[in-house]
Amino acid sequence: MSLIQFNQSDRCEHFSCTERPVSPVVYILLYVCSAALVLLTVCGNLLVIISVFHFKQLHTPTNMFVLSLAVSDFFIGSLTMPLILIWAIESCWIFGTHFCIYFMMTGSFLMSLSIYNIALIAVDRYLALSNPFLYTNTVSVRNTRVVIVFDWCLIVAYNVALFYFNGNFMNYEMCPGECFISLYEVWSVTDLVYSFVFPLSVIIIFYTLVFVIAKKHATAIRELNNHTRTKTQKITLHSMKSERKAAKVLGILVSVFLVCLLPYFIYSFLGNVIELPNELFQKVFLMLYLNSTINPMIYALFYPWFRRCIKIITTLKIFQRDSAFISVLS
Repeated sequence: MSLIQFNQSDRCEHFSCTERPVSPVVYILLYVCSAALVLLTVCGNLLVIISVFHFKQLHTPTNMFVLSLAVSDFFIGSLTMPLILIWAIESCWIFGTHFCIYFMMTGSFLMSLSIYNIALIAVDRYLALSNPFLYTNTVSVRNTRVVIVFDWCLIVAYNVALFYFNGNFMNYEMCPGECFISLYEVWSVTDLVYSFVFPLSVIIIFYTLVFVIAKKHATAIRELNNHTRTKTQKITLHSMKSERKAAKVLGILVSVFLVCLLPYFIYSFLGNVIELPNELFQKVFLMLYLNSTINPMIYALFYPWFRRCIKIITTLKIFQRDSAFISVLS
C-alpha cells in the first residue's frame, strides 16, 4: 500500500510547522502514551511470533500466514509507528528529507505486506472450509512458506519499482516540515489497483464465500447433532466446528483491518480531487497503524492457545527442555 500523498506540487505555500498551545504536562503525557502504544504493538506481536515459531503444535499452514502478518506488524511497531506518532505530536516532520524517504519506503512495503497477508488468510480459510480433506492433503506448512516468501519478494520488487520509476527521490525537494512524495499519474492509478482494489476484492470475495460455506456447515452440524453419530461423523463434526471457529476469528481480524484501512484510502482518493487538511492525513495514517496494535489483542481474546503460550513465555517455561513440544491446543 502506498503511503504517498498525491498531487502536492502546488501546496507548499499551505504547509507550515505551527506550534500548538499544549502545556508541558500534556506534551509529556502524549509522548508517554505514544511510547506505551509502540511497546504494546512490539511486545504483542513479538509474543505471537515467538508462540507460532517455537511451539511445534502451532506449525500449521494458517498459522504461517498469521506469523507473517505478526512479523509485518512487529516491524510497523518498531520502525514506522514511532515516526508517525512523533510527527503527529510535533505537527511537523522534524527528521529531514532522507529519513522521510526511508519512512515512506518502509511504510509502503510493510503496509502492502499486511494487506496481502490478510488476503492470503482469506484464501486459506476458503480452501480449508470448501474442501477440508483436499486442503489437508495438499496444503502443507512447506508450501505455505514458499507462498509467503514469494509474497514478500513480490512486494519488495513492486515497491522498488514504484520508487525507482518515479524519479530520484534522494534528490527530491519537499515542503519544509512535511513528509509527502508525489507519484506520477500512471503510477498512482497502478498503485491504487495493486495496493487496494485487487487485495480488497480478494478479501471480500473469499470471505463472502467463507460465510456461505460456514452457514452450510452450521446446518450440517445441526443435522448431525439431531441423529446418532458414528465415529467418522464425530470426527467430521469436530473438524467442521474447528474450521468454522477459525474462520470466525480470522473474519474478525479482517473486519478490524478493513475498518482501519478504509479511512486512509478514502482520504487518498479524495486527496486527488479536493484539498484536505494535513492534520487529517496524520489521523487516518495513525489509525491505519493501530491495526498492528489491535491484532495481537484479537488473538488473546479469541485464541485460547495464544493465552497459554503467553503464560508459558512469561513464566520462562519456554526455556525448559523440550518446551517446543508442550501441548497448547488442548
